[in-house]
Amino acid sequence: MTEVREVIYRPRSRRALWFCVASGAAGAGAAGVWTVYRGPDALWLTVGASLAFVGLVAVHLVTARVDADAHGLRSRTLLRRWSVPWYDVADLQIRLRHTGNSRGGQTRRVSVLLRDGRRRTLPLPVGRPIELAHFQAQLTALRALHRRYGTDVPESARFRVVSDRTAGSVPVVAAAWCAALLVCAGVAAAFVPDVAADQRAWDAATPCTAATPVAQRGECLTHTSAVIARTDPNGPKKTSWVYFTDNRPFERLAVPIEAAEGFHAGDKVQLTFWRDEVRTVSGSRYVWHRHVQSAGALAVITALAALAAGYPGARVLLSLRGRRLPGDEVLPSALPFTLVLAGTALWLVPLCYLHPTTLFASTATITWAAAGTLGTAALFVRAWRATRVRPPRPAEVPAALPELDGEVFLSARFLEHTDYNPHGFGTHIALGDGPPAVTPGPGRFAARRIPVERLTVRTVRRARGGDGDTVPSGWHIAELDDGGRPVRLAAAPDDLALVLRELSTAVREPS
Repeated sequence: MTEVREVIYRPRSRRALWFCVASGAAGAGAAGVWTVYRGPDALWLTVGASLAFVGLVAVHLVTARVDADAHGLRSRTLLRRWSVPWYDVADLQIRLRHTGNSRGGQTRRVSVLLRDGRRRTLPLPVGRPIELAHFQAQLTALRALHRRYGTDVPESARFRVVSDRTAGSVPVVAAAWCAALLVCAGVAAAFVPDVAADQRAWDAATPCTAATPVAQRGECLTHTSAVIARTDPNGPKKTSWVYFTDNRPFERLAVPIEAAEGFHAGDKVQLTFWRDEVRTVSGSRYVWHRHVQSAGALAVITALAALAAGYPGARVLLSLRGRRLPGDEVLPSALPFTLVLAGTALWLVPLCYLHPTTLFASTATITWAAAGTLGTAALFVRAWRATRVRPPRPAEVPAALPELDGEVFLSARFLEHTDYNPHGFGTHIALGDGPPAVTPGPGRFAARRIPVERLTVRTVRRARGGDGDTVPSGWHIAELDDGGRPVRLAAAPDDLALVLRELSTAVREPS
């Protein structure tokens, strides 16, 4: 076998990328020339900016390059250059990302794990679903250079996979969402006192009198008669208008479509002004009231935004909690924290709606908030325990497991295609009455017997990024030997221990 001495990776579709660069430059230049000679035009500016953005992205992609030799690993892009010697590289792993398309496609890149714990994802090579074999060959060549020139290289030939579900991934998007939602909640909360003051002033407003000073007439109600000339009802996404005769007190007023359809030409109406703004239009056919912002509704929006920030915040918390785990181990799911958020919403949202500015102004509200906080704390403790990292049980299953009472169907999956699990059809394992079997559901229909005489348990471990997205984050993996072929069995920890015990029992007592 020829030894690998140097590898160089460049984009595979360089001609197409250079064509995009040329097209972007030409389009941006044409838009600039049009703007200089004809003046700014929204269409041309939009087209030019879009083509310029496409050209910049294409330049970034076409200039990317990664090469490696005996001296180390080097990466280059349009704006960044990076290099590292082999003795600083602890491992070369796979960074798995979802492309977001409807078919659930994935892309793979090379993740460089440094000895100080930092990670760096290389721009090349890229493993798309249709070229995984080529990506695997490129990664194998890099791994060969690392094994030849690196120090303390991992003995395992297995490629570790780091995805958004594993401990080695930094939840940047979740942290950004959490921060953005908290900022929105803070901005909305800042307006609650002013909205509440305006709402109280409107509720307390009375008609102006002759003795009302001119400077205070904006705080009282004034009435003016008018005649509607015509109405202009438009669609839901457009503004509807009501026009007045003689342009008095003004030419037109923006109203909802229901009001524009409720009024008719020639209707005599009375306009109610408050703070130099029309608040009510009263006619014999229809009465329209301008919507008054409710402080309670704004407080509810604030609470919901803060609660919505809780889920990405929980993902960040779990990432920090699992920072000591191996980078390719799957973190627990953040779904148990949704119960905490839902339970908090049950008491926080009504409290904010009914007492937006007086949350701690009375004994009743303080008691309400204290009881709700205690309930939230209890739910949080339960979610914290549910998302703890459970160490896998050893392959030697303890005998202190519950005995089966009749036939049971446990949710478990063999991750490899085998004669008893063709094309991964099995979702359950039948135990109890009859031999252990793989079934496509909680029933014996289409069951296939598990050849327990061929299986040997090697080890039990937690789920890793390379086990696929079909394995829930809380499950464990049993690595088995099926007559010389490695297979993996995934199930919840307690269910997996029970399955392994029954399989070993079936070997001692064949049916």
